[in-house]
Amino acid sequence: MKNRLCCLLLSLVVASAASAQSPKPKRINKAIELLEQGQPIYYTGSHDGTTGGFEQGKKDSQTWADYISYDMEHAPFDIKGLADYMRGLAAGGPTKSGHRTPAVIINLPVNGTDEATVRANAWMFHQALATGVHGVMLCHADSPEAVKAFVESIRLPIHKQGVDKGLNEGRRGVHGNPNAAKIWGLSVEEYQEKADVWPLNPNGELLLGLKLEDKHALANADRTLKVPGIGFAEWGPGDMALSLGLKDRQAPEMLKARATIFAACKRNKILFLDGANSNNIAEMIKDGVMVVAGGTEATAQAGRKFTKRTMP
Repeated sequence: MKNRLCCLLLSLVVASAASAQSPKPKRINKAIELLEQGQPIYYTGSHDGTTGGFEQGKKDSQTWADYISYDMEHAPFDIKGLADYMRGLAAGGPTKSGHRTPAVIINLPVNGTDEATVRANAWMFHQALATGVHGVMLCHADSPEAVKAFVESIRLPIHKQGVDKGLNEGRRGVHGNPNAAKIWGLSVEEYQEKADVWPLNPNGELLLGLKLEDKHALANADRTLKVPGIGFAEWGPGDMALSLGLKDRQAPEMLKARATIFAACKRNKILFLDGANSNNIAEMIKDGVMVVAGGTEATAQAGRKFTKRTMP
């Protein structure tokens, strides 16, 4: 009896110590939590269509990255594969930082060429959000009208920040929310309170990004980035080069395009996404890049060391 009691007490002590050492995240979305701390974030992902499925999600749940860029812009539009992937992330979690899943930001085959196009394809945003993703990128965000429609399509009508200050009320419906709530580990009511766009809503857990990746978006960059509800933007050098008719990504016209979009981001307090590597990451961060493409753990490790980051 005495031995059993000692074993029980030892188990309780070990469990208590493990619990005390476990990270305790403050938010659902790890990427937003880091950005609020002034820390750059690093993502991984691909455009080859291999992402998806439950087992891949379990594997990716322990990723080194702060968020996963999930592509359905050029890869197949497969909502079931995405839903299975999100369930796999939840099953394989929590992450090393204590979050239930890594943040997932999805690229969808909706181009922000104009308002009508975005509104006609808003069902894609709604179906993706119902799987429990944590953010959406709008590709070819060419006009402020298209971006306004994008933000409104993402939001539930219960959230009022920015309404009558450039936005109308949200147009997202209720019926996809129970599944998304399960992935986030929340009740439906809790999910609906948190499923809004950050930083417009300081308590929001959805992160929206824009790809200003062609000459049309470049011409409208400053007006587009004034639309409330956007968290970050990129200049998309691959598509920008095609749009400008250039083969050399270091051509003066390309450098000017990057500078124009970066400056518009700074004026409008939008975070800037750009590529980096372990050799130039410190300079990129000093310059103001806060969302880092590159897809390597070495780059992330170098950047985290430079900013003295403590979160795993």
